[in-house]
Amino acid sequence: MDLFQKCYDYTVPDDYKAKGLYHYFHALESRQDTEVIMEGKRRIMLGSNNYLGLTVHPEVIEAGVKAYEQYGSGCSGSRFLNGTLKLHLELERELAEFLHKDGIVTFSTGFQTNLGIISALVGHGDYMICDAENHASIYDGCKLSYGRMLTYKHADMEMLEAQLSKIGDKGGKLIITDGVFSMGGDIAKLPEICALAEKYDARVMVDDSHALGVIGEGGRGTASYFGLEDKVDIIMGTFSKSLASLGGFMAASERVVNFVMHNSRPYIFSASMPPANCAAALTALRIIKREPERVKRLSDLSAYARAGFKKLGIHIIEAETPIIPVYTYEIENTFQKALELYDAGVYVNPVIPPATQPGNCLLRTSYMATLTYELIDEALDIFDKVFNKK
Repeated sequence: MDLFQKCYDYTVPDDYKAKGLYHYFHALESRQDTEVIMEGKRRIMLGSNNYLGLTVHPEVIEAGVKAYEQYGSGCSGSRFLNGTLKLHLELERELAEFLHKDGIVTFSTGFQTNLGIISALVGHGDYMICDAENHASIYDGCKLSYGRMLTYKHADMEMLEAQLSKIGDKGGKLIITDGVFSMGGDIAKLPEICALAEKYDARVMVDDSHALGVIGEGGRGTASYFGLEDKVDIIMGTFSKSLASLGGFMAASERVVNFVMHNSRPYIFSASMPPANCAAALTALRIIKREPERVKRLSDLSAYARAGFKKLGIHIIEAETPIIPVYTYEIENTFQKALELYDAGVYVNPVIPPATQPGNCLLRTSYMATLTYELIDEALDIFDKVFNKK
């Protein structure tokens, strides 16, 4: 059988294109901002993870330009060899201070970070216990390890305890959860998770990709939000969202970080984060520390949008974060509504299986601290016309 036969038989995108319902790979012609130009037309951006709006901040842009001038365009090697810059060490020191951890290691992408952490720490005879709605990179990190992955239904603490009880004392145990879940926008039940970890002698890893800069004191994330920084063993995060760049990090104790740095194949055998990305993330971090009010404004704007949807009678998932998913239920309706919104001037992200359960498709809307109430009102008016057919 031809290896490529599966490619020739795969017609799903073509089928939706033929129906005029395909909604992916729209090309941006402007910066990632609250308003963008996509395919020649202005759109209100309600589909970005640029939560604090820092991708267009003049200081962030200037830092990237200066890094290009000082260090060139890339490192041409791994951190292990010739790819460590003073910038990397500076970023790691300031992140450690911000997150109240004594060890930080940075990776080239957020996806790679989860691969690198999990595959290094979890070995033969060990177990990973994962929330069913964890990010795909966590699932792939578990596959890359030599341990056994168990899952529990989303936010089901009884099932988590049952899985931990079943393992007993057979091996090391790592509970892995998103802090803020990327599709639903809800926050992990971290107090219960940490209590169970203590009861069953397990470690806790939180993926804070969508929590850093969003919740917690000054945007410090999920552990800070619950006052559990001393109970969470590993905090993973990305620079591609609130920190307006590209890359990722692991925050943990110095000894754990040291082990990962010397045993993680995705870390050892990948080129390091480019200078401009590193400088942009470092500058964004400094802005967050200097301007914690951005986090409060993001929360206020998100609450305003959430109230607006409810006033319009549009069914959303309730949460306390800048991720507000709107139910569209079936795939074709999801694509249809996304395209109608797009044509009317609002960009959102359609979410279909396997990212959701069948029959529970969503339009994922997300918000930035740099939005205005006027722009949100304009977007809500467009939602009203599309969903309520006015």
